[in-house]
Amino acid sequence: MSETEREPLRLMAVHAHPDDESSKGAATTARYAAEGVEVLVVTCTGGERGDILNPSYVVPEGHEFDSLEGRNAVRREEMARSAAALGVRHRWLGFVDSGLPEGDPLPPLPEGCFALVPLEEASEPLVRLVREFRPHVMTTYDPSGGYPHPDHIKCHEVSAEAFAAAGDPARYPGAGDPWEPMKLYYNHGFSMESLRAVHEAMEGAGLESPFGDWIESRAAREIPEREVTTYVPVSDYFSRRDDALRAHASQIDPDGFFFAVPRDIEAEVWPWDEYELAESNIPLPARAAGEHEDDLFVGVREALGARSGAGDDGREHAEVNA
Repeated sequence: MSETEREPLRLMAVHAHPDDESSKGAATTARYAAEGVEVLVVTCTGGERGDILNPSYVVPEGHEFDSLEGRNAVRREEMARSAAALGVRHRWLGFVDSGLPEGDPLPPLPEGCFALVPLEEASEPLVRLVREFRPHVMTTYDPSGGYPHPDHIKCHEVSAEAFAAAGDPARYPGAGDPWEPMKLYYNHGFSMESLRAVHEAMEGAGLESPFGDWIESRAAREIPEREVTTYVPVSDYFSRRDDALRAHASQIDPDGFFFAVPRDIEAEVWPWDEYELAESNIPLPARAAGEHEDDLFVGVREALGARSGAGDDGREHAEVNA
């Protein structure tokens, strides 16, 4: 069956804040969008409690960054530019950034923030969006959030709930017609394996690595390494990822950490985005020890092809869900 006859592939990437989509799996979403996959990035919060992290940033004329409303407006414009750079569609869930609490003891989270919203209330908008967009594959964060930001942890919880519930007509009955996504992945950003590979390559080229002290620190050694099941080749899309990063001008220093590695070195030693397959609702090919996927849609393409070629019933099902 040709690609034009097959149901279009759909990918939903769920993130906590604007800018997360550009630093976690961005080259993957850019690649799939360029290949004709329908890609929707979902952002849970407006990033209203993010500080200015770019020392050269100047608040645009007509905006202010001193109130939650002002920051929200700025970060919405940045997110629109990032989505355009990646070539993806984008939707907000509309929750308020929880901020990253600091201190000992930690202060309480702000009233009404995303992390404090009850799970079903926080999940309902995403369930509704899953049923509307009907993704075959979803990506999000692992249960730790990737790092212990309360919004990242909540993003995981909400994504896992939506993945499990969207196909069940008895759950969230007022949130649209049921749709069961096929696969759920966790993003793996800045794994120790990838950082070491880039670090060693830069030192081998006589360059100063930005990762040396961090890799050798005790804190880095204690970061648990989760299994990587999938390496998606994306080096051709590093430039789109970088454009998306720069779009978040209030957050990303163009002379900082994200751009410290020469892209030719990165492309040579680590040309992938890494993922962990968390759940699958379809049969998958057996993998030998040490073998990895190179595509988030492994098994999905085959399942859609089988569905479309299953006779009248299969054709009707494909038409309903296309």
